[in-house]
Amino acid sequence: MKYKTKNIKISCDGGAATGKSTGAKMIAKKYKLEFLSSGLLYRYAGYMLLKRKPKNKIKFLKLIFKNVDYKKIKKINLQSPKISEYSAVIAKIGEVRKILKKYQVDFSKKYKSCCIEGRDISTKILPQSDVKFFFKCNNHIASIRRYKELKKRKMNVKLSEVKKALRIRNISDTKRKNSPLLKHRDSVVIDTGKLDKRAMIAKMSKYVEKALLNLNENRARTKK
Repeated sequence: MKYKTKNIKISCDGGAATGKSTGAKMIAKKYKLEFLSSGLLYRYAGYMLLKRKPKNKIKFLKLIFKNVDYKKIKKINLQSPKISEYSAVIAKIGEVRKILKKYQVDFSKKYKSCCIEGRDISTKILPQSDVKFFFKCNNHIASIRRYKELKKRKMNVKLSEVKKALRIRNISDTKRKNSPLLKHRDSVVIDTGKLDKRAMIAKMSKYVEKALLNLNENRARTKK
């Protein structure tokens, strides 16, 4: 179905290796939406702090996130265990979250049609999003998924280590004081342990199509 407007904002949340990045990227591509991963922003922040070792971390991050181009961030390899561990540590710091929240909110204002994924998008960053998705997956399946990803990057890891790391990360995300991982009351649950990619996108598309229809009907009414 063709719509007069595709101005739609989608938020995707979920724990580590639940498939939220894959789902968000695929739905963004299908509907030609600008895409942003908050996890990648935290990894970039961790990467820059480890690389530059500034005395004043907050002042440094404020400066770099004032003008940084997200397209440039995507080109950097930010998947090392060291960066992952450190990004999880700084994600607990309120001032860091405040800086990156501003970047994400500004991104959502800049692009009328966008899809943002992370852990607090629906609850803190984009509570006014037109469609909200919450991804979940049991730890065993998520661990195998992450293990295969790391092996493809030729990283020497054990499945048991990956399981432990994911369990610790998810506990940390749900228990932290600043913007914990929570399911928004309006979020549609996407259980990637029970859905393959085709079924996942089919389910997500159903809700996006419904939202687009409502947005276009509302737009038509306001013009009368």
